[in-house]
Amino acid sequence: MSVVIPKAQTRVIGKKRGKWLLLSVLATMVVYLLGAETQLLGRWMPIGWFREVPAITQLHPVVAANKEKLIAMSKNIGIQVLITSDFRSSEEQDALYRKGRSDEGSIVTQVKGGQSYHNYGLAIDFALLTPKGKAIWDMKYDGNGNGKSDWMEVVAIAKRLGFTWGGDWESFPDYPHLQMEFGYSIQELQRGWRPPEQGTKSG
Repeated sequence: MSVVIPKAQTRVIGKKRGKWLLLSVLATMVVYLLGAETQLLGRWMPIGWFREVPAITQLHPVVAANKEKLIAMSKNIGIQVLITSDFRSSEEQDALYRKGRSDEGSIVTQVKGGQSYHNYGLAIDFALLTPKGKAIWDMKYDGNGNGKSDWMEVVAIAKRLGFTWGGDWESFPDYPHLQMEFGYSIQELQRGWRPPEQGTKSG
C-alpha cells in the first residue's frame, strides 16, 4: 500500500529542505573563514562579522624587524638612514590629507585615513642623514662616495628585504615610501583582515 503525500505538503517539505541546505552552506562558509583566514576566497567578507578586530597601534613585527635591518645594512655601506614615519593613525592620516586642501601647505598624500598601509603598521618613510645630521631627500646624493645614488642604494636594500617602493608607482610616485603588503589589499585590510604575525618577507 503506497502513501500519497498531498502536493501542498510536498512544497512545505521542499522549502524546509531548501532552508536547511542554505543554512548548511552558510555554516560551512563561516567555518571556512574562521579556520582559513589567509585564504583569498574569504577576504571579501568583513572579519568583524565573526570576531573582534584588535586596534593597530604600531608596526607589524616583520616590518619593524626589517626596518632595523634596513638601517643597519645601509650603515654598513656608509649610508645613514632616518625613518621619518612608520605607523600612522587614521586621524594623523586625515590631518596629512587636509594639507594643501582645507589646510595650508602642499599636498603630501592622496589618501585619507584607513586608505594607507601606514594605518595598518605595514609602511615606513625614510630620508638620508648627512654627516652633520641633516635630513635630506636628495635622490642624487652620494655621501659614501662610491659613484652611486645613496637613495637608490637604500631602495635596493629595501627591495631585497621584501619592501615595495612607492617610487615605482606610476600615479603619484612616493619616493620616501616603503611598504610590505603580505598579499593584502587596502580593501581587505579595511575589512579587518590582517597578515600573520610571522610573515615570509624577511631578509
